[in-house]
Amino acid sequence: MQFRVIPTRIEGLLIIEPQRFHDARGFFMESYNRRAFAALGIPQEFVQDNHSRSVKGVIRGLHYQDMRAPQTKLVRCTVGRVWDVAVDLRVGSPTFGQWEAVELSAENARMFLIPVGFAHGFAVLSEVAEVQYKCDAYYAPEAEGAIRWDDPDLAIPWPVETPLLSPKDAAAQTLRAYLQAPRFFYQPSLSHFA
Repeated sequence: MQFRVIPTRIEGLLIIEPQRFHDARGFFMESYNRRAFAALGIPQEFVQDNHSRSVKGVIRGLHYQDMRAPQTKLVRCTVGRVWDVAVDLRVGSPTFGQWEAVELSAENARMFLIPVGFAHGFAVLSEVAEVQYKCDAYYAPEAEGAIRWDDPDLAIPWPVETPLLSPKDAAAQTLRAYLQAPRFFYQPSLSHFA
Protein backbone atom coordinates (compact mmCIF):
# COMPACT_ATOMS: atom_id res chain seq x y z
CA MET A 1 0.00 0.00 0.00
CA GLN A 2 1.14 3.52 -0.72
CA PHE A 3 0.45 6.86 0.91
CA ARG A 4 0.77 10.23 -0.80
CA VAL A 5 2.04 13.07 1.41
CA ILE A 6 1.02 16.65 0.62
CA PRO A 7 3.02 19.28 2.52
CA THR A 8 1.24 22.41 3.73
CA ARG A 9 2.65 25.91 4.07
CA ILE A 10 3.30 25.25 7.79
CA GLU A 11 6.25 22.99 8.55
CA GLY A 12 5.23 19.69 10.10
CA LEU A 13 1.56 19.79 9.08
CA LEU A 14 0.92 17.15 6.44
CA ILE A 15 -2.06 15.96 4.42
CA ILE A 16 -1.89 12.24 3.76
CA GLU A 17 -3.84 10.40 1.07
CA PRO A 18 -4.03 6.62 1.30
CA GLN A 19 -4.20 4.42 -1.77
CA ARG A 20 -7.69 2.94 -2.21
CA PHE A 21 -8.68 -0.08 -4.25
CA HIS A 22 -12.22 0.06 -5.67
CA ASP A 23 -14.36 -2.68 -7.18
CA ALA A 24 -18.06 -3.58 -7.41
CA ARG A 25 -18.13 -4.37 -3.66
CA GLY A 26 -16.77 -1.00 -2.57
CA PHE A 27 -13.19 -0.19 -1.59
CA PHE A 28 -10.29 -1.31 0.57
CA MET A 29 -7.46 0.79 1.99
CA GLU A 30 -4.90 0.84 4.75
CA SER A 31 -5.45 3.93 6.89
CA TYR A 32 -2.19 3.45 8.75
CA ASN A 33 0.96 1.37 8.31
CA ARG A 34 3.80 2.05 10.73
CA ARG A 35 6.54 0.95 8.30
CA ALA A 36 5.12 2.98 5.42
CA PHE A 37 4.74 6.07 7.61
CA ALA A 38 8.29 5.70 8.96
CA ALA A 39 9.58 5.49 5.36
CA LEU A 40 7.79 8.80 4.71
CA GLY A 41 9.58 10.41 7.68
CA ILE A 42 6.66 10.04 10.11
CA PRO A 43 8.16 8.00 12.97
CA GLN A 44 5.45 8.45 15.61
CA GLU A 45 4.15 5.36 17.35
CA PHE A 46 0.46 5.82 18.10
CA VAL A 47 -0.90 4.62 21.45
CA GLN A 48 -4.52 5.82 21.56
CA ASP A 49 -7.42 6.02 19.08
CA ASN A 50 -10.29 8.50 19.58
CA HIS A 51 -13.66 8.61 17.80
CA SER A 52 -16.27 11.39 17.89
CA ARG A 53 -19.67 11.78 16.26
CA SER A 54 -21.07 15.27 15.77
CA VAL A 55 -24.03 16.91 14.05
CA LYS A 56 -23.98 19.64 11.42
CA GLY A 57 -22.86 23.01 12.76
CA VAL A 58 -20.72 21.65 15.59
CA ILE A 59 -17.25 23.11 16.09
CA ARG A 60 -14.92 21.13 18.33
CA GLY A 61 -11.71 22.84 19.38
CA LEU A 62 -9.25 24.34 19.17
CA HIS A 63 -7.69 21.77 21.54
CA TYR A 64 -4.08 21.03 22.49
CA GLN A 65 -1.99 19.26 25.12
CA ASP A 66 1.07 21.09 26.46
CA MET A 67 4.51 19.55 26.90
CA ARG A 68 3.54 17.69 30.05
CA ALA A 69 1.80 15.28 27.65
CA PRO A 70 2.48 16.44 24.06
CA GLN A 71 0.54 14.73 21.30
CA THR A 72 0.83 14.21 17.59
CA LYS A 73 -2.55 13.44 16.00
CA LEU A 74 -3.41 11.64 12.78
CA VAL A 75 -6.97 12.79 12.01
CA ARG A 76 -9.49 11.42 9.49
CA CYS A 77 -13.23 11.66 8.88
CA THR A 78 -14.91 8.30 8.30
CA VAL A 79 -18.54 9.47 8.02
CA GLY A 80 -19.58 12.77 6.45
CA ARG A 81 -17.39 15.85 5.98
CA VAL A 82 -15.50 18.22 8.26
CA TRP A 83 -13.37 21.33 7.82
CA ASP A 84 -10.30 20.45 9.90
CA VAL A 85 -8.03 23.19 11.28
CA ALA A 86 -4.60 23.22 12.94
CA VAL A 87 -3.04 26.32 14.54
CA ASP A 88 0.69 26.69 15.17
CA LEU A 89 1.24 27.32 18.91
CA ARG A 90 5.03 26.89 18.74
CA VAL A 91 6.19 30.21 20.15
CA GLY A 92 9.26 31.28 18.20
CA SER A 93 8.17 29.44 15.06
CA PRO A 94 8.04 31.66 11.95
CA THR A 95 4.45 30.47 11.50
CA PHE A 96 3.32 30.97 15.12
CA GLY A 97 -0.38 31.87 15.23
CA GLN A 98 -0.95 30.80 11.64
CA TRP A 99 -3.43 28.11 10.72
CA GLU A 100 -4.03 25.58 7.97
CA ALA A 101 -7.32 23.91 7.06
CA VAL A 102 -8.27 20.91 4.96
CA GLU A 103 -11.58 19.24 4.19
CA LEU A 104 -11.59 15.69 5.44
CA SER A 105 -14.37 13.36 4.34
CA ALA A 106 -15.33 9.74 4.03
CA GLU A 107 -15.23 10.31 0.27
CA ASN A 108 -11.73 11.81 -0.07
CA ALA A 109 -10.19 9.61 2.71
CA ARG A 110 -7.59 12.29 3.43
CA MET A 111 -5.84 12.42 6.78
CA PHE A 112 -4.28 15.40 8.54
CA LEU A 113 -1.07 14.86 10.53
CA ILE A 114 -0.94 17.43 13.32
CA PRO A 115 2.38 17.44 15.18
CA VAL A 116 3.21 18.46 18.75
CA GLY A 117 2.79 22.19 19.34
CA PHE A 118 -0.47 22.71 17.44
CA ALA A 119 -4.07 23.28 18.46
CA HIS A 120 -6.67 21.29 16.54
CA GLY A 121 -10.36 21.66 15.80
CA PHE A 122 -12.99 21.01 13.18
CA ALA A 123 -16.38 22.18 11.92
CA VAL A 124 -18.98 19.67 10.77
CA LEU A 125 -20.19 20.31 7.21
CA SER A 126 -22.49 17.30 6.70
CA GLU A 127 -25.63 16.29 8.61
CA VAL A 128 -23.43 14.11 10.84
CA ALA A 129 -19.72 13.41 10.86
CA GLU A 130 -17.53 10.88 12.58
CA VAL A 131 -13.92 11.83 13.18
CA GLN A 132 -11.32 9.31 14.24
CA TYR A 133 -7.78 10.13 15.21
CA LYS A 134 -4.70 8.40 16.46
CA CYS A 135 -2.54 9.99 19.17
CA ASP A 136 1.06 9.23 20.00
CA ALA A 137 0.50 10.08 23.70
CA TYR A 138 -2.32 9.37 26.09
CA TYR A 139 -4.98 11.90 27.03
CA ALA A 140 -3.86 13.89 30.08
CA PRO A 141 -6.47 16.28 31.51
CA GLU A 142 -3.86 18.26 33.45
CA ALA A 143 -2.09 19.12 30.18
CA GLU A 144 -5.12 19.98 28.03
CA GLY A 145 -6.05 23.45 26.89
CA ALA A 146 -8.09 25.22 24.25
CA ILE A 147 -7.92 28.36 22.13
CA ARG A 148 -11.12 30.17 21.16
CA TRP A 149 -12.47 29.09 17.78
CA ASP A 150 -13.38 32.72 16.96
CA ASP A 151 -10.21 34.42 18.23
CA PRO A 152 -9.89 37.64 16.20
CA ASP A 153 -6.09 37.34 16.12
CA LEU A 154 -6.42 34.01 14.31
CA ALA A 155 -9.24 35.23 12.02
CA ILE A 156 -10.17 31.72 10.92
CA PRO A 157 -13.05 31.91 8.40
CA TRP A 158 -15.05 29.00 9.81
CA PRO A 159 -17.76 27.73 7.45
CA VAL A 160 -20.28 27.79 10.34
CA GLU A 161 -21.81 31.09 11.48
CA THR A 162 -23.49 30.06 14.75
CA PRO A 163 -21.75 26.88 15.91
CA LEU A 164 -22.83 24.36 18.49
CA LEU A 165 -20.08 24.40 21.13
CA SER A 166 -19.33 22.56 24.33
CA PRO A 167 -19.27 24.78 27.45
CA LYS A 168 -15.52 24.22 27.66
CA ASP A 169 -14.95 25.34 24.06
CA ALA A 170 -17.22 28.36 24.53
CA ALA A 171 -15.04 29.44 27.50
CA ALA A 172 -11.67 28.76 25.83
CA GLN A 173 -8.86 31.29 26.10
CA THR A 174 -7.61 33.62 23.38
CA LEU A 175 -4.21 33.26 21.77
CA ARG A 176 -3.07 36.37 23.68
CA ALA A 177 -4.14 34.79 26.97
CA TYR A 178 -2.30 31.61 25.97
CA LEU A 179 0.87 33.67 25.56
CA GLN A 180 0.44 35.37 28.94
CA ALA A 181 -0.32 32.21 30.93
CA PRO A 182 2.43 30.07 32.44
CA ARG A 183 3.57 27.54 29.84
CA PHE A 184 5.29 24.27 30.30
CA PHE A 185 7.34 24.47 27.14
CA TYR A 186 7.66 27.90 25.55
CA GLN A 187 8.89 31.32 26.56
CA PRO A 188 5.99 33.50 25.43
CA SER A 189 6.47 36.66 23.43
CA LEU A 190 3.72 39.12 22.55
CA SER A 191 5.78 40.48 19.63
CA HIS A 192 3.68 38.37 17.27
CA PHE A 193 0.85 40.89 17.66
CA ALA A 194 2.97 43.99 16.98
